[in-house]
Amino acid sequence: FFIGAFVTGALTSLGIGAIERHTRIKSDAAMGIMFTGAFALGVVLISKIASSTHLMHILFGNVLGVQQSALLLTLAASLVALLVVWLAYRPLMLYAFDPTQAQALGFNTGVIHYGLILLLTLTIVASLETVGIILVVAMLITPGATAHLLTDRFKTMLFISVGIGVGSAVLGLWLSFAFDVASGGTIVLVATGCFFTALLFSPKHGVLMRLWRHRSLGGAN
Repeated sequence: FFIGAFVTGALTSLGIGAIERHTRIKSDAAMGIMFTGAFALGVVLISKIASSTHLMHILFGNVLGVQQSALLLTLAASLVALLVVWLAYRPLMLYAFDPTQAQALGFNTGVIHYGLILLLTLTIVASLETVGIILVVAMLITPGATAHLLTDRFKTMLFISVGIGVGSAVLGLWLSFAFDVASGGTIVLVATGCFFTALLFSPKHGVLMRLWRHRSLGGAN
């Protein structure tokens, strides 16, 4: 399952990157074409080939019934991601914020681009059996977006996003037990709640805090 999912995900992601970099098609259109095509192919194959992996587990995950092999796979993917970020922190940061500057400094932006795609694919595939393909997107984006509202320092942002992800998983799992609801969805709802809390009350970038500062300045004038 893992090998097939990783190969398919890698080919799909690399195809998106190639279409975006070498054609006039924009990234959102390329993602729509490749992802829907790959998903449709997967549905057709599952309907024709007997498999021990249930389609609902792929879509929505199976946190409470996760096997030890899936836990080890997730741990291995986490270690690989941490190692890559630690070894290539500077070029990754430069490429994320200013690809032109990274290329001017001699970094191979093509290698960085496709390397990030492969690393993202590995992370997604390793998370399939826990939160599922639909919810893993939220867990990849929401903690980082929340951290971005709370700090402007990239290194601090990394630690905050990890903390939000872990905290959302623990609290969401506990709430799913307490209220007898789906674990994967509850975890994502907790992470989403953290995002909207930061969006409203972040000291620097929160909507309500900006309104309060604006009114304070208006009153002072």
